[in-house]
Amino acid sequence: MLGDLDPTSDRAVFRQIADQLREAIDRGRFTEGAKLPSEAELVEHYGVSRMTVRNSFSVLQGEGLVHAEHGKGVFVRPRPPVRRLASDRFARRHREQGKSAFIVEADAAGSHPQVDSLEVKEEKASQDVSARLGSVRRVLARRRRYLLDGKPVEFAASYLPLDIARGTPIAEPNPGPGGIYARLEELGHRLDHFEEEIRARMPVPAEVKTLRLAPGVPVIHLIRTAYDTEGRAVEVCDTVMAADAYVLSYQLPAP
Repeated sequence: MLGDLDPTSDRAVFRQIADQLREAIDRGRFTEGAKLPSEAELVEHYGVSRMTVRNSFSVLQGEGLVHAEHGKGVFVRPRPPVRRLASDRFARRHREQGKSAFIVEADAAGSHPQVDSLEVKEEKASQDVSARLGSVRRVLARRRRYLLDGKPVEFAASYLPLDIARGTPIAEPNPGPGGIYARLEELGHRLDHFEEEIRARMPVPAEVKTLRLAPGVPVIHLIRTAYDTEGRAVEVCDTVMAADAYVLSYQLPAP
């Protein structure tokens, strides 16, 4: 399953070993959740030191391909379980069925959805949020963490203008079936379109802790602005997702 080292290569030995393990994972020789050969097995196979093997594992962990379990070994990380289909996740039919976008995606993945760490409060808008919402000074903020089968996969903060959200079900911990978008439409703000900005980056320490990220796993940082049919921005949602939990899928029209 694994080849030999090339003594003529100028590539470091530990990187050669990492290359071979990575290729074996990519080719499906080690499937999701599979245990890689032990340190002792790789030491014997390649004739190298334990430290060299550990450095090879560190490379793969830094790439987010594997994770180590103390006393058990090194295992191939699962591929993203949730396909986030941008063209469908905010479809009105889901809200009319009383389902939020997260519940729809969890159902499609066959996973159990949960929301925790919920916080709802009025606060001063940041400069960025204020600009996106049309220079509002204060907002209703809704912060929450999302879990699939007990594992944190994302956390998000929604910011809504107070003149829309104050004193409505949106200000309640549980806004009701269909989530805050269903409530916005009931309040007369029929949703027209969404704009999203997406970037990938490495997480800050607080995000590692909140999402329980393994070493080397990046995050997807998404900022979405929702507009009603009058062209008003009615919500800004700032979301950080574990990159190993999602596949972002888009359908684009041909020009």
